[in-house]
Amino acid sequence: MDLAYSKEYEAFREDVQAFLAANRDNVPKRFGSGRPSEDQQRWQKLLIENGYAARTIPAAYGGYGAEPDILKSRIIAEEFTKAGMPLGLANQGVSMLVPTLLELGTEEQKQAWIKRTLNGEIVWCQGYSEPGSGSDLASLQTKAVEDGDDFVINGQKIWTSTAQSADMIFCLVRTEPDAPKHEGISYLIFPMDTPGIEVRPLMTMTGYAEFNEVFFTDVRVPKTQIVAERGQGWFVANATLKHERGMLGDPNQAGSRLAAIVNLMHEETLSGERLIDNPLFRDRLLQLQARVVAMQFHGLRLLTASAKGESAGLAGLVVKLMGCELNHQLAALAIDALGELGVLYERSPHLREHGRWQRSYMFDLGLIIGGGTAQIQKNIISERGLGMPREPKAMKKEGAR
Repeated sequence: MDLAYSKEYEAFREDVQAFLAANRDNVPKRFGSGRPSEDQQRWQKLLIENGYAARTIPAAYGGYGAEPDILKSRIIAEEFTKAGMPLGLANQGVSMLVPTLLELGTEEQKQAWIKRTLNGEIVWCQGYSEPGSGSDLASLQTKAVEDGDDFVINGQKIWTSTAQSADMIFCLVRTEPDAPKHEGISYLIFPMDTPGIEVRPLMTMTGYAEFNEVFFTDVRVPKTQIVAERGQGWFVANATLKHERGMLGDPNQAGSRLAAIVNLMHEETLSGERLIDNPLFRDRLLQLQARVVAMQFHGLRLLTASAKGESAGLAGLVVKLMGCELNHQLAALAIDALGELGVLYERSPHLREHGRWQRSYMFDLGLIIGGGTAQIQKNIISERGLGMPREPKAMKKEGAR
């Protein structure tokens, strides 16, 4: 079997390499926190124009409009990682809402939101989790009551990433209070500056407020801002969750992180010896490298299934769990390899890469929870993927209500 790339794909690789060489000075100098910086928006536009971001999204909605090609997607990821240059935006709007609207949105919704989201003009946040409704998301209590041409929303969301800087929210609300819990939910999209919305940042151990509480008090949203039909929110939410888990387990992110650690271990020394020459650290690096490569080829497997319109089955269920844990372990290696420098944070003059690895290590713990906790993911894999018996529910004590 000949596993070499054909001349067509090698020519495509040369095109990607030429683009990267010509545009190294255009790489964003500043990265926004939550909201893309102007540099990032210019970079995103350049990538879309050349087919290196939003590659298969129709041109009518602001994408490049290419046919799916897993080998070209692979080559793009390889060359950008090798060059140490960033791929396109991968925030909640681009990675989660856009594919959901392409799948289930109306033509009006696609025209209104996709292009501006891809360009980084609109930042989105996700209104899913509530106090007491995290892993059991279908028990959410935020209500949307019909009033003329609007829904009036009252309730609360929590752990809402980027809410403090978001322009829009895609939000789950209960529109049918008497229906079974999975059937009474609707999926609404509306501006975050709508009267009645209050955002309260939640400071985490990173020292930053990556998450927020969001309160809704008599928030009026037009009925036209619903995705799919009323009461179909659980179905839409699961479509979004599928894309969220793919985003969190993105093998390209792990590949970029691995490349950065390799550079770090070549540059940093311990007692006059490069970290890469330390057998203990090199052994850990090689073990993680093998897992990253396995994740990358697994990603090709998923792309192949998607291109054929087939279900990925068990293969799709493991991505988020494996990807998030792998990224956390990569950050842990960087911290351990840096030794006493690895425990520094914030204002130390000896801090490496502005505390990138320390912050990633702490923040990744939240990503392991997001999109369904690791424990929930293991239950899903065992029950739906492997056909194992369902986890027994806790029995109520006699006389308990």
